[in-house]
Amino acid sequence: MKYLLGYDIGSSSIKASLLDIATGRCVAAATTPTTEMGMDVPQPGWAEQRPERWWQEVINATQQLQAKYGFDASLLASIGITYQMHGLVLLDKSGHVLRPAIIWCDSRAVEIGNQAFAELGEEFCLENFLNSPGNFTASKLKWVRENEPEIYAQIHKIQLPGDYLAYQLTGQMQTTVSGLSEGVFWNFKTQAIAQELLDYYGISADLLPEVVDTFAIQGRLTAEAAQTLGLAAGTPISYRAGDQPNNAFSLNVLNAGEVAATGGTSGVVYGINETTTADARSRVNSFVHVNSTREQPKNGVLMCLNGTGILNSWLRKVVGNLPYDQMNTLAAQAPVGAEGLLFLPFGNGAERILENRPAAASLHGLQFNIHGQAHLIRAAQEGIVYALNYGMDIMRASGVQVQTVRAGHANMFLSPVFREAFVNCGNVTLELYDTDAAQGAARGAGIGAGIYASPKEAFNGLARISTMEPTPALQAQYQEMYSDWQQLLARETRPAELLLA
Repeated sequence: MKYLLGYDIGSSSIKASLLDIATGRCVAAATTPTTEMGMDVPQPGWAEQRPERWWQEVINATQQLQAKYGFDASLLASIGITYQMHGLVLLDKSGHVLRPAIIWCDSRAVEIGNQAFAELGEEFCLENFLNSPGNFTASKLKWVRENEPEIYAQIHKIQLPGDYLAYQLTGQMQTTVSGLSEGVFWNFKTQAIAQELLDYYGISADLLPEVVDTFAIQGRLTAEAAQTLGLAAGTPISYRAGDQPNNAFSLNVLNAGEVAATGGTSGVVYGINETTTADARSRVNSFVHVNSTREQPKNGVLMCLNGTGILNSWLRKVVGNLPYDQMNTLAAQAPVGAEGLLFLPFGNGAERILENRPAAASLHGLQFNIHGQAHLIRAAQEGIVYALNYGMDIMRASGVQVQTVRAGHANMFLSPVFREAFVNCGNVTLELYDTDAAQGAARGAGIGAGIYASPKEAFNGLARISTMEPTPALQAQYQEMYSDWQQLLARETRPAELLLA
């Protein structure tokens, strides 16, 4: 029996999954730490984590995996990596981390990106980058250049979180085209580095690492890393991708019209598009998908809601640290619409679907003699769904077909209320699969190492758990509540034209 190993570098935890190559099934998994990793918040709207902590948790997860399953490291054929997108890791020539990573939900560079969008020209940015420079990695690097010049002067290469893990494993500083696109370092029109944005920001392209293919042997496990992890030196690393392109890949979402969703730390809907179109207000983002080639470009159009897992986690503390499954049971005890209680699920930095405006979370319609815990939990879950559907409406207007959505049976999709609201508010079919990001990274490694001849072969072991369709009566109820939610959003966030036509 031979194996593939996938690592998932999240902002809450690190997960490792071990797949049996022959069956394509996960035989063991480990998640660390047992409590969620925190984010440092030096100032309101900022969010940082220490890359060294990610590496330590990778070590811990690998040791847990060995303790659970006791696999022979010599039978590990390849390793794949997926990671939280948009983070900025800075390395000096010795490979030392220069400062804490500025992670995905950090808002400090919003105005830098907005100014670039205006001065380079909105039409130019959308035609070439398919995005506003916004709060992405390039803008965060510009912030460091402006505000921490002594650190900026020491930078040898920048890394995304997954690039950093790959560096720890292989000793090589690399990235991918998909990774460059998630940082707005990529020009879709010229199929090259976004030199225009780098020049505008005064950033040298020399700071970008070597580019390798998403599916390829990118490096091999060094003797030092192998000893630390208890694995075999020379094991290839043959796949890396950001969490949302990888989530789509893990659900076999590879072609135009296919859509994936996740309800973890952030809530995301990600659809494949073969045309280079962009939302005129850059409220959804386009990135190079994992299977894109120069000859057959494929882009992932992504809407992201920052206030998803953090809202659920915050709410859990408010209601007395109930287990999540108990919260889901309570939510189902309140009626559809939570008797008029509406939640705007923001409050975790700048929200792209609100044109990068930082928006506070807010609860509306509270009646002390009507509403209790069940209503509060249900309103929060429904509010997340309404915000996701708002983003899906923007995606639809951009030409993405959103009809059948695939998701892993995890996180928010474990809640029957959440699933019911998602299907009926969005008028979509929902397919749930027994998979996760780390399993997707392992399958990707199998393709990258040539173990699987095609994605079809790699996904032989992917099991669909259930399919859920909308029902007319519930559709009417949820559509009415969604309309009320949209009107509330328009009142609470200015300008009022945020309300979709």
